[in-house]
Amino acid sequence: MAASASDDDVVIIKKYANRRLYDTESSSYITLERLAEMVRQKREFKVVDAKTGEDITHNVLTQIIMDEESRGSTMLPINFLRQLIGMYGNSMQSMLPQYLEASMEAFQRNQSQFRDALAGAFSGGPFAEIARRNMELFQTAAAAGEAPEGESAGAGRDDEIERLRSELAALQAKVEKLVK
Repeated sequence: MAASASDDDVVIIKKYANRRLYDTESSSYITLERLAEMVRQKREFKVVDAKTGEDITHNVLTQIIMDEESRGSTMLPINFLRQLIGMYGNSMQSMLPQYLEASMEAFQRNQSQFRDALAGAFSGGPFAEIARRNMELFQTAAAAGEAPEGESAGAGRDDEIERLRSELAALQAKVEKLVK
């Protein structure tokens, strides 16, 4: 759970001995599926044992992962699970949680940047310009096959092909600059 959320923003979920989960915010019983939805919505919550008050959020989140994995939504490869189990008791065990958390945050940042780049490609970003130019080149190439009356098709085509090659080289140079 993020440390940045104030205590007022954290929903308290009480887990009773009968395994039922009680949402103190909505004053209703909820399911693990609802907790998973809250995670996806980035809604902060803390699960406590109703009898002892012990924080059992970690156990409940692990149960949600187990349920998701058993439904066929497998994300954790067998080799990863074996490596993870092998880390228990290892001298590096205490460092692994911070490493995994940092790795997941980096993955999410990269995913967000990729989504932004794709959105920009279709809404005026640098890739939109490349796509527009490619379409112009395609239309020009298609039109080059149809020489105007009175013009030699062969000579016009050669000039057009040379112009297209130079434009293509310029576009490739722009793409290489964007990638670097």
